Amino acid sequence: MTKDIDEGGFSGQLSPVGRETVQDRVYLELRRALIAGVFESGQVLTVRGLAEALLTSTMPVREALGRLVVEKALEALPNRSVRVPPLDIERLDDLLSVRILIEGRAAELAAARMSDQEIERLEEILSDWEELRAAKGELGVEREVRVNQSFHFAIYQACGSQTLLPIIESLWLQSGPCTRFAIHALSRLKDDDKDLFHRKIVHALRAKDAIKVREMLVGDMSRSFSFLRAKLQAEAAKG
Repeated sequence: MTKDIDEGGFSGQLSPVGRETVQDRVYLELRRALIAGVFESGQVLTVRGLAEALLTSTMPVREALGRLVVEKALEALPNRSVRVPPLDIERLDDLLSVRILIEGRAAELAAARMSDQEIERLEEILSDWEELRAAKGELGVEREVRVNQSFHFAIYQACGSQTLLPIIESLWLQSGPCTRFAIHALSRLKDDDKDLFHRKIVHALRAKDAIKVREMLVGDMSRSFSFLRAKLQAEAAKG
């Protein structure tokens, strides 16, 4: 005969739920850093080096890295270190095609659901973005990466699907190095097309034009990936 929970049938099998653990904090910080593109494509990460940077012991770092390897955000190496997956044309094309499929659908759903207040928040983010475009140096790029992420996720969070959001977060985990590199390179070229795409996305959201929202979002993503693709092709031709 089975016991009800209040009869102690699970005694010793379930641990009490406590506050966020060190392991959780380490995992979330590494996850944030990957999405923001703090680590470069192909960069090797060691448990000891990360533990020193995070001012913690090696155990929570090792556990966090294991979780990120399972999520395909990192690759395990034979020497017990890990690395950010290196970029190649095949991986780049695969990431873009899946992001277009998933994020395009989230944007379409958001177009019918976003309130005026939520769209005003996008306008505020765009104002921050425009101020940052005048900033120079790596600090300006780091902030641009964060603002770009805030803009996109403000849209995705309005899509109404709890299933799509974790998938999108996983794709951004894998795309972090791509996003950072593209923003850095395009900023140095003083390329303002991303600003125009963002403005057109907001305009389409105000009009609740789901098709246009998706079109502009795809254009925004595709141009960054196309820039990276051309660079990889040029490097391959030299090598």
